[in-house]
Order: sequence, then C-alpha cells, then structure tokens
Amino acid sequence: MGIVVGDLGVAVVIEDDDDVRNLLDAVLQQAGFEVHSAATGRDGVDVARHRQANVITLDVGLPDIDGFEVLRRIRQFSDAYVVMLTGRNEELDTISALQGGADDYIVKPFRPRELRARISAMMRRPRQGVVGEVVAEPSEQMAAAVNARRGKVLQHNGLALDTETRTVALRGTPLGLTRSEFDLLQELLKGTGAVRTRADLVRVVRGEYYGEDTYISEADERAVEVHIGNLRRKLHEDPQDPRWLVTVRGVGYRLAPTKAE
Repeated sequence: MGIVVGDLGVAVVIEDDDDVRNLLDAVLQQAGFEVHSAATGRDGVDVARHRQANVITLDVGLPDIDGFEVLRRIRQFSDAYVVMLTGRNEELDTISALQGGADDYIVKPFRPRELRARISAMMRRPRQGVVGEVVAEPSEQMAAAVNARRGKVLQHNGLALDTETRTVALRGTPLGLTRSEFDLLQELLKGTGAVRTRADLVRVVRGEYYGEDTYISEADERAVEVHIGNLRRKLHEDPQDPRWLVTVRGVGYRLAPTKAE
C-alpha cells in the first residue's frame, strides 16, 4: 500500500524561490505530508498558524522579513519541527537558527533524500510538547512519573531524564528541551562518564541517515556545539564547576562526575 498524502500531518513550506518551493512541495508530499506553502515570511507565519503545521521548512532569505524573525514569531505559538534552509554556510547563521528554536539547518543546494531522512528522524523521536520554554507537564506530575518509572529514568546530580515520556526535570522542575537537546543529553547520561566525540553526537542528532562511514562536516560539529551550549544555558551550568556536561578539549564531551547533593 502506498503512502497517503496527509498521513504524517501538515507541512508548511516558506520559500520565495518558485523552483525550490515546488521541489519542497513535491518532496514533502511524496513523504506523506499535506503541504501548504507561502512565498513571504508574513504569509508563512499565517499559514503555519492556521494550518497547525507539524513540520516547517523555512528559507532564511525571504523578501519581506528574514527567516530568523519568522522563526521567532512561529515559536510564539507552535512547537512544529522547523528546518532552516539557506544558501549561506556561515557559523553565525547556524547558531542563530538553532538558538532561535530551529530543529535543523540545511545549506542549499540540498539533496531531497537527505531532507526526507532528517525529517523522518525527527518525526520518529517526538518532542516533549513544548512551545518555547513553556512545558506542558507540571512538576508534580513529573515527580510522580519519575517515581512510577524508575527503571526508565536516567538520573545524575539532581537531573532526571525519562526515556519513555521524553521529559527532563532538574530537582523536580521541568525543562523545555528541543528534540536534539534531549537526544544529546540522553546519550551523555547513558554514557555514565564515557567520552562522546563530536562525530558520535552528530550521528545521535542526525539519526540513521548518518552511518559510521558518512562524512561529518565542520558545520555538523558546530551545530552540536550550539546544542550543547543551549543545554548548558537551560541547566544554568557553571562552566568553572560543571555538574553535568564536561568538554573534553579537542575531542568532544562527557558526563561530569557524581557530586554529593
């Protein structure tokens, strides 16, 4: 049986280039999305709001307002997965996109197969149901969930990550993490102090599309660094005395030693 359009939900394409927009429409329809598109940033925000998008592809260079401002506006009402598309491979763009709430960042020209694979990986690992920093699950429910599923909860220095519900709490207070932030934190918690290279963590974020023999670019590794930086900010990590995330210079990251509470 073939894929029925709309099976995966609603995708919104915000792109001013007609050819690229048509290509994205076709790729996402073939993947199983109901697709709606817009050629300007303002129209894109309206379409994303009214169509209740599940996935959004967002061009950085739009004719009215740039993609970063569009992303900021969308994040005020939506936790849709957002993939930023741009013709510029600049570190500042990557940092701005990921810090602004994008889930991924692809430089044009892109391969349709790669875009589909990245979106598929995101959809298989659902986010926590957050918009911005506001978490849907109250701390009392989080505490009850931790107590009920201890075998599925990774704990370290007051941090509790529930692998089943994909929720995280710091001393009982829920944290709003993106999918990539959650996956990276889970990988480091599972490692119990083992060093994870940046390439290892790129594969965690990218999913099955990035195998052991896949080339890992500097942009991929920079994206991991940005995600780790966002995690540290949300954890209020002290860089001089880290409780959770330790940088292994020139290699990657590991979990900090256990500390007495």
